[in-house]
Amino acid sequence: MFAVTDQRFEELCAEALDSLPEELSRQMQNVVVMVEDQAVGRALLGLYEGVPLTKRGPLTYSGVLPDRITIYQSAICRSCHSEDEVRAQVRKTVIHEVAHHFGISDPRLEELGWS
Repeated sequence: MFAVTDQRFEELCAEALDSLPEELSRQMQNVVVMVEDQAVGRALLGLYEGVPLTKRGPLTYSGVLPDRITIYQSAICRSCHSEDEVRAQVRKTVIHEVAHHFGISDPRLEELGWS
């Protein structure tokens, strides 16, 4: 396990988001990224909750709360042995969850090496 401060972990999440291609980040709509310590009752590194962009329509998507991407700090730190490993896992987790926002499924992410 490699522990980082809450502030540093949030910085690593921000770096991961900033590393997204501009064309993708411009298309992200009504989504918030949060950091929490760990998922309750589940072993997750991250979680996407919401309506993917591919499922939104002008008649079916209005007045809804933002989608939520949660990155779980303790779970990621437990699987790492250095800050470089934490940085890499945060980036992979952020990209994985952002991909769900764009409607990409877990099986497809596995094919692409982002599971």
